[in-house]
Amino acid sequence: MARGEVIRIRNEFYIRSSSARVDVRTRVLKQGDVYAVFDRFGDVETFGTGELGLFYQDTRFLSRMTLKLGKDRPLLLSSTVREDNAVLAVDATNPDVWRDDEIVVPRGTIHVFRSKILWDKACHERLRIHNYGRGAVDFVLSIEFDADFIDIFELRGMRRERHGHHLEPEITDRGLVLAYEGLDKRFRRTRITFEPKPSRVTKSVVTCQVHLEPGENANYQWAVACEVDGDSSADSESYEKIMQDATAALQRTRAREPQIFADNEQFNDWLNRSLADLHMMRTETRYGPYPYAGVPWFSTVFGRDGIITALQSLWFDPSLARGVLAYLAATQADAEKPEQDAQPGKVLHEFRDDEMAVLGEVPFRRYYGSIDATPLFVILAGAYYKRTGDRAFVESIWSNIQRALEWIDRYGDADGDGFVEYSRRSKHGLLQQGWKDSEDSVFHSDGVLAEPPIALCEVQSYVYAAKLAASELALLLNDGTAARELKNQAESLRRRFEEVFWCEEISTYAIALDGSKRPCRVRTSNAGHCLFAGIATQEHARRVATTLTDETSFSGWGIRTVASNEARYNPMSYHNGSIWPHDNSLIAAGFARYELQGAAAMVLAGMMDASIFFDLHRLPELFCGFPRRPGEAPTLYPVACAPQAWASGAVFLVLQACLGLDVFAPERRLVFSKPFLPQFLPQVSIRDLKVGDASVDLLLTRHDEGDVGVNVLRRNGILDVVVLK
Repeated sequence: MARGEVIRIRNEFYIRSSSARVDVRTRVLKQGDVYAVFDRFGDVETFGTGELGLFYQDTRFLSRMTLKLGKDRPLLLSSTVREDNAVLAVDATNPDVWRDDEIVVPRGTIHVFRSKILWDKACHERLRIHNYGRGAVDFVLSIEFDADFIDIFELRGMRRERHGHHLEPEITDRGLVLAYEGLDKRFRRTRITFEPKPSRVTKSVVTCQVHLEPGENANYQWAVACEVDGDSSADSESYEKIMQDATAALQRTRAREPQIFADNEQFNDWLNRSLADLHMMRTETRYGPYPYAGVPWFSTVFGRDGIITALQSLWFDPSLARGVLAYLAATQADAEKPEQDAQPGKVLHEFRDDEMAVLGEVPFRRYYGSIDATPLFVILAGAYYKRTGDRAFVESIWSNIQRALEWIDRYGDADGDGFVEYSRRSKHGLLQQGWKDSEDSVFHSDGVLAEPPIALCEVQSYVYAAKLAASELALLLNDGTAARELKNQAESLRRRFEEVFWCEEISTYAIALDGSKRPCRVRTSNAGHCLFAGIATQEHARRVATTLTDETSFSGWGIRTVASNEARYNPMSYHNGSIWPHDNSLIAAGFARYELQGAAAMVLAGMMDASIFFDLHRLPELFCGFPRRPGEAPTLYPVACAPQAWASGAVFLVLQACLGLDVFAPERRLVFSKPFLPQFLPQVSIRDLKVGDASVDLLLTRHDEGDVGVNVLRRNGILDVVVLK
């Protein structure tokens, strides 16, 4: 640091990390609007970075749950989350038990097995204790509980001057109730219920006296339910019944999707965990399924994240896209509200239902501060129709698409220069409103931050693609005049974009134009999104790909957000040198669009290798952008969400890109355009891929130089499979 330089973090929504995680290998469960983050013991402890707990509506309903045998925690043997993400299983044993100077119960005598599942706004746990010793054992089993009801934004680092008040704990016959009355006048309760009846219950500890003869078991079950204003979850069902219901729900979701299998077990591990994470983040809303963004900080509706996740998974499960479109259409802004960055026709950025959001202490109750969600909404609508042929649904949201287009032209391009730009209107809103929303993410080549209003390169490409998609939908709905006008607007934007954003000297597109219309001539991953949306010329696409795959941008694990030779490059930053899987997946799809499948396969290989090193083969929201070092793992980012929906969706979009796979449901066609597989994927099978009322089983086999043979193993219904070489 230069002498006298002071670093100030001005962003009040910055996720602070004041201490290292005690153990990065946390265990995550999520179901509906409830999620939980445990340590590897299956406990919720009070040390570390503070993300442990049971959460509902962005409030922590359980801030401590520590199981002890006698005075000590058990010794951990292992813990894992089941492959489908439904159950956390923990094996533990007792430490040495001393009496005077003698060990009376050697460690490893008692086996403790914990099994947890979330269901119906509650965490259900089953505990089985088995005595493998040759003598009887007597001990006290205790579980310590607490609920701080802290708001997620406080956990992220914000300070509140005032809080509600905690009510006196209520001790019941089989547990206790911890409660809090918020400043929003809502009562939040954590109801803890045990079966069988515990020996003793205090305001913070539930105790059971355990006696086990050799070979005997003791079994306990308890539920920790989250209640708001008197609503309650069912806690009378057995653990087995809850397990059956949860498994059946997952099977119903899985039945809609094809089965994908490769001749590479490490790739399958990554793919299967990613699919399970998508299922876990999938949340049923009144409008249909919606992928919540990420655990622990973003487990709620985000417009941009939901749209991109839906695009990533569209080819194998279009139901998610339908749910996202329906939700965002229903919540589209209908008035100007500067405090929410809302304008008529603008698509939602974020929704929160926590105390601070309800009170307006943060602007995210219903917040519209993203510049790209609106054109991405239109892109998804066009892609959804192409994938499904669902004309009736498109007709039902056509007015929302028209309002989105009106917002783009009237509010998005406020100065009429032909480019969509942003400048926040809410004093508490986000300063940067693209996907890289850190305050220092848009800058000039000398490192000076760009002043708003800011026109991002990828946003112009999204607008281009949105107008082309809307043009095709207008034709579908017999509005030829609107279709021609939209197509002409898109072409005009493409020509103007090439003139203004292309930077010959750095062989890529400027990340943005600042408020004075000066290009920010910086090598960033944003330019790859321009390929994804198709606005680039073939020659410029090739040069962008070369820039993004050289050693300054490609770390060996993936493409960095900012090249290593730029002024603000920092591999440990959130957006200025880190690696984001979703970003890489969109770039890979862009490479494939311009028939650069080799570059797409390079991205696939890097991310697959990275997945091997991450716990549970789960790619996190992001990781650090240090160069790949032989024999070493990628470097973690300290507060990254894991799972994160669009990180989970990355593998499916990159695989689609390499295969050149596209679905044209109205024409009943499945197309593979110049399919390519890297050497580590000799075969990929896709079974029961549904297109309308047809389905197909496929075997894709790699030949020399990576080209792919496509064999149809089974076909049910009318569906043409076309391979373009």
